Amino acid sequence: MSISYLEAIREAQSLALATDENVFIYGQDVGAFGGAFKATKNLFHEHPDRVIDAPISEDAMVGLAVGAAIEGMRPIIEMQFADFSSVGFNQIVNQAATLFWRTAVPCPITIRLPSGGTPGSGPFHSQCMETIYAHYPGTIVMTPATVEDAYSMLLDAIAIDDPVIFCEHKYLNYHLKADSLPKQTLPAKSARIVRSGRHATVVTYSAMLHEALRAANNMKNDGYEIEIVDLRCIKPIDMSTVLGSIARTGRVLAIGEAFPWGGVTSEIISRISSEGFNLLDAPPVRLNSIDTPIPYHPDLWRYHRPTASSVEEELRKLIRE
Repeated sequence: MSISYLEAIREAQSLALATDENVFIYGQDVGAFGGAFKATKNLFHEHPDRVIDAPISEDAMVGLAVGAAIEGMRPIIEMQFADFSSVGFNQIVNQAATLFWRTAVPCPITIRLPSGGTPGSGPFHSQCMETIYAHYPGTIVMTPATVEDAYSMLLDAIAIDDPVIFCEHKYLNYHLKADSLPKQTLPAKSARIVRSGRHATVVTYSAMLHEALRAANNMKNDGYEIEIVDLRCIKPIDMSTVLGSIARTGRVLAIGEAFPWGGVTSEIISRISSEGFNLLDAPPVRLNSIDTPIPYHPDLWRYHRPTASSVEEELRKLIRE
């Protein structure tokens, strides 16, 4: 029996509710309806007093969560889409992120952002917002790319005494399955070497991990061994794992689905250039979605974001350097 990425998120929330009476879920239609993507399906029936429907106000949702956290609760806030979290931006970055620094009172809230694109979703339901929230001191930003991490990292997020932005990728909800939930896990802030190699390193996260893996499998037929680092958490970034990989390969491609300006890939390349310049045999390269609003048409959407084909093209150019 397999379990999907979405089911892993649901199971993590179910366990958190069952084991800690201070945990509650708050969001639009998370109750009897089960959430926009059914990430809270049946949880209302198990815990009717702690799976609570919210008004259509992301600002109010996060404000309530901050107040509840001050009083000792551990709220899980579900945004229907990551894009909508911008309506609660002030509460997240000016209240939640600064609370402990201002008052020495922890702010253990978890904000779940269904992130990234799916065919036909368009510019208002497809964005990757992780960089925006990573910019602010006081936040932790997680970007699980596997079923196992969706489960274990969400449990870690709920247990952490800081605000966590949990970027779960919508495209992976049903496209990704595992045989079982993990019994042993890696610390949430640690990167993972997903695939060992010697010709180049790919540093990536979230759904782009799977495009990178497909590209690496294609290149294996030509004798190229591509090492792949899944960041898992992008604030903080586990640079020791990244630099250790580059020390073995000498070349690096950083990949992200978000827009190219600023962003996680920019931060990675900047830090590699300053902290590991002597390890490089070629200039570091990055690959992001195109710097335009996200198109609706499925064919244009596939062209807009990095794919296995575009990743492979960049890797082959990098190796020829």
